[in-house]
Amino acid sequence: MQWDKLYSARRTGSEHKISSSPETIRNSFVRDYDRIIFSSAFRRLQNKTQVFPLPGPVFVHNRLTHSLEVASVGRSLGKAVGDILASKYHKDNEDFQEFYKYELPSVIAAGCLAHDIGNPPFGHSGEDGIRIFFRELEGDAKKRFDERLSENQKRDFMFFEGNANALRTLTHNFNENSEGGFRLTYSTLASIVKYPTDSLNGFNKQNLFTKKSGFFDSEVEVYKNIAESLGIPKLSDTGSVFARHPFVYLVEAADDICYRIIDFEDAHRLHIISIDTIKELFLSFFDNETGYDAREKVEETFNKINDDNQKIQFLRAKLINLLIGRVTNIFFERESELLEGKVLKPLIDYLPENELTLVKSIDEYSYAHIYNHRSVVEIEIAGYNVIGALLKEFFNAVLSPKSSKSQKLLQLISKQFVITGDETKLYNDIQSIVDFVAGMTDLFAVDMYRKITGMSFPQIK
Repeated sequence: MQWDKLYSARRTGSEHKISSSPETIRNSFVRDYDRIIFSSAFRRLQNKTQVFPLPGPVFVHNRLTHSLEVASVGRSLGKAVGDILASKYHKDNEDFQEFYKYELPSVIAAGCLAHDIGNPPFGHSGEDGIRIFFRELEGDAKKRFDERLSENQKRDFMFFEGNANALRTLTHNFNENSEGGFRLTYSTLASIVKYPTDSLNGFNKQNLFTKKSGFFDSEVEVYKNIAESLGIPKLSDTGSVFARHPFVYLVEAADDICYRIIDFEDAHRLHIISIDTIKELFLSFFDNETGYDAREKVEETFNKINDDNQKIQFLRAKLINLLIGRVTNIFFERESELLEGKVLKPLIDYLPENELTLVKSIDEYSYAHIYNHRSVVEIEIAGYNVIGALLKEFFNAVLSPKSSKSQKLLQLISKQFVITGDETKLYNDIQSIVDFVAGMTDLFAVDMYRKITGMSFPQIK
């Protein structure tokens, strides 16, 4: 891959037009950011679980606030990397200089904003709920599912992946006449595809690129066009497996930095983790630093702060800043490998051994005390039940669209999700109900679940 080919203002749905009007005050990549942040799909993230259940008496992060913070870190990474690339290469190439010095931060920030936009309600248990439903189909439903769908299409549902659904959410036109969905630039779209493969070749954990999937059967051609335009090489003669675009590593690093630190901050507010535990883990990153980042300096400032929440916020800011610098250095240490498509680990996994050990300690503590906390487990179980029940009702309605109950159920589905009732288009109809359910907020999903199962009625309190 080549740095001067890896960016483009070309957009889905309007590939022939690759430049903005000269009269606009916003360039193509800033417009990507704006289109995402003003969208209803992004706004719905405010009521989707990040880790801890929503709503609650204590403020914790949801998918929206998490995405905004990841975008902030991503913008800084884009600026740090872009400045170096601009000064290192093509000093006589004005377009190259303009993109890397001024536009790359917007691309990475936009990618960060969108990285969770395809996630269903109830966090990762929502994804599992969708997968389990389709894996446990029985009888006539399973027979028709197996007969009408290709192996890749079946795996889109049996291995449903929020990352792949993000690309679909951003590029599918649903029931609109205009093509291209959000019509984002190829640069921004490429930056969110962490696992550049289809479902059939994905979920091979031996390879970072195929650990999960990055696009559904319905979006294979969309990604192929992006890859061809940006010079992203295909890694297999058969199947759709591509190298990662280098920008993906920056979006991924911003997410990796944020969730590790922010989940600890939320857990402290909920009295799950003590401030002493966070202090020891976070301050240890500064053991070998000098100047203002020397541990004694950081600890001195930390001890002067009275409020515990403010203490955690101070450490959070210091550690994020430190890790942004580390990741930037790692990016350029691995530059040639990135361009060859050979970096097979997230950038944060290349931290110095002592810091990588601390990251692993954070991960181990998180799994033991945060991700398996009772409140988290309860919301996950609820997610399985709610998602499974909604899919059962709507899937059966798609299979028997002419029955009285099915017709009424299908009226509940927003008109943007097209249900044809045509047996030969069963894949598309299933996608529509999954699009509908995956796009729900936590509260909307629970409310609909209660109503269609008869647990509550609009006029009966």
